[in-house]
Amino acid sequence: MIKTDITVGINYNTEAIKDSICRALPVSREEIGEIRILKKTLKIEKEKYFALSLGIEFSPEREAGLLKMRKKVSHCPDYDMKLPEVKSAAPPVIVGAGPAGLFAALTLAESGLSPIVLERGERVEERRKRVSLFFTEKELDPESNIQFGEGGAGAFSDGKLKVGGMDKYKYKVLREFVAAGAPEDIIYTVGAHLGTDKLPSYVKRIREKIISLGGEFIYRARVTEIENKNGSVTGAVYEKDGKKERIDTDRVILATGHSAKDSFEMLKRMGVPMEARGFGIGVRLEHKREYINELILGEAEPPCEIGSASYHLVTHLPSGRSVYSFCMCPGGTVVAAASESGGIVTNGMSEEARLADNSNAAILVSVTPADFASDDALAGLELQRKIERAAFLSAGADYTAPSLELDCFMKNDKPRLSKSVEASYPCGVLPVSAEDYLPTFVTDSIRAAMLDFDDYLRGFYCPEALITGAETRSTSPIRVIRDDNFVSATLSGLYPIGEGAGYAGGIVSSGVDGVRCAERIILELLKKSTN
Repeated sequence: MIKTDITVGINYNTEAIKDSICRALPVSREEIGEIRILKKTLKIEKEKYFALSLGIEFSPEREAGLLKMRKKVSHCPDYDMKLPEVKSAAPPVIVGAGPAGLFAALTLAESGLSPIVLERGERVEERRKRVSLFFTEKELDPESNIQFGEGGAGAFSDGKLKVGGMDKYKYKVLREFVAAGAPEDIIYTVGAHLGTDKLPSYVKRIREKIISLGGEFIYRARVTEIENKNGSVTGAVYEKDGKKERIDTDRVILATGHSAKDSFEMLKRMGVPMEARGFGIGVRLEHKREYINELILGEAEPPCEIGSASYHLVTHLPSGRSVYSFCMCPGGTVVAAASESGGIVTNGMSEEARLADNSNAAILVSVTPADFASDDALAGLELQRKIERAAFLSAGADYTAPSLELDCFMKNDKPRLSKSVEASYPCGVLPVSAEDYLPTFVTDSIRAAMLDFDDYLRGFYCPEALITGAETRSTSPIRVIRDDNFVSATLSGLYPIGEGAGYAGGIVSSGVDGVRCAERIILELLKKSTN
């Protein structure tokens, strides 16, 4: 199979692809065998079209000749991943059933190990009910919410898949989602999206596959201690139903996600090396979906082949701050993502169709350890907590969120809500000045950035748009130090992975980190068995 690039119209079919191949390469339609789309990118110029990277099968003789056209043709890469079966005296324990933990567990189980997954929250089915209860009744369960529970934060905050350049690890993650029921095109579509309405069912099927391979899940199990002796892990202690249980193990994969503050405090008590890490703080900005579609695509209701419009904006201010859009949710909603009592956290989500009235994105200001109150590794967590609590108190201390019209924010007028953009945040909003909960450097930076963004995308500064805060959980504000084998710098057998440990930033990268960590463990066990 060879690789080449073509372009097609937005409503292309197989015949159109073959026509384009014949225009790009000196081949006839009869010579073309299997066609595999490797990458699909929407291009918006005078006309809208798709750029496709293809894998195409020809006869061996024809492929040899075509490969001489080096500027147009190359070998098609093989991304299939194969790992050997291995054995271990004790089961590996995985803390957390987000993308990193799930894909680590799946990879280990496929190699004959029997991982035990400890998840502080609930199965994704029960978790969905718990999240809904918070949205409607404002009853927060600090152990099972948008941040905690099977599937991780991504399961209830959109399901965007950022891939970039493909490799065997990313292919593994995407292929498993397809096997769990996701559409095939997530493997090759730039900006692919699973949808919050669909993702929980995929998570459930991945869990079922892990169990069928010998894995085990224990829910409502909050890890309180990682036992160790002479610098090596010896066990994991967790609390469930008010009782403490222990698992004998020499390998603990720590995949807690970025909001498990008590887990980071546990690591600090243990003396596990960590360092503070920069992240982003800001607000959610909502426009009407049709407005953003018109702004970017030139039409309020684009063809279904294109879908609702997305954007990504970034500017670098004279102050040295960067301001950027993050987790853009076309045709989506702002969600209540608190995991601690007495705090407001916003995030965004879209269902698969992306047809809600509004489109939203986080507008974040870069924060560095220099902005933290101390040199403590957990100082960034405290800054998050301070802002989240201030937002909670500013809007009535009942999980109602502070919100105001963009023009009002830009002019620093008395806070009011938008008359045309209705807030989608499910727990209700009140008009509150952003200065009541955000540091001044954040609000000043967002105001300056909005003018730049409007220069880049004329009309983006829509006076009637709506901002709601606070957005504080963009990524982990700490990094747990590990070596090239994914092992903690000071504790053998402890594997900090994923977004919480500071090594990923979304579903795909977290899943990849889990697969790579599991691969290292498998190869280490294989090496020991052959010595």
